[in-house]
Amino acid sequence: MTVRTIADFLAEHPFFAGLDNPAIAELAGCALIMHVSPGDYLFRQGGTADHFYVITRGRVALELFSPGAGPHVLDSAGEGEVLDWPWLIPPYRWFFDARAVEETRVISLDAACLRGKCDRDPRLGYDLLQRVAQVMSHRLQATRVRLLDLYGPR
Repeated sequence: MTVRTIADFLAEHPFFAGLDNPAIAELAGCALIMHVSPGDYLFRQGGTADHFYVITRGRVALELFSPGAGPHVLDSAGEGEVLDWPWLIPPYRWFFDARAVEETRVISLDAACLRGKCDRDPRLGYDLLQRVAQVMSHRLQATRVRLLDLYGPR
């Protein structure tokens, strides 16, 4: 049986496709693998965004809590996706809650470690920033479509 390392998981993840082995090894130095049970939260709205989560198995709902109405699922992310960008942008606070909806495995990268590596290696930082910008764009477009569904002409 072959033991897989965090670097192996990162190298196989679509978010990191095309990064060279030294870059993957640098990122793996900030990472650990976590298992999250259904119903457990990875983070809560307003909390410190001190980790970057890479989903390798399972599904996570991104929710916004409304007093009186409870949580509203705004989006979800599954295998091959990542959870948001506030770890990269001050003041490093989560915009939503992230709740596992099924048994989920993530790679959790320490945000301060990751930002430090990006500061020391601007090429790596720029590459990650481009990838995060694509995630931001995708999430904003998905939100736009949902808003049109909710508030568009009937």
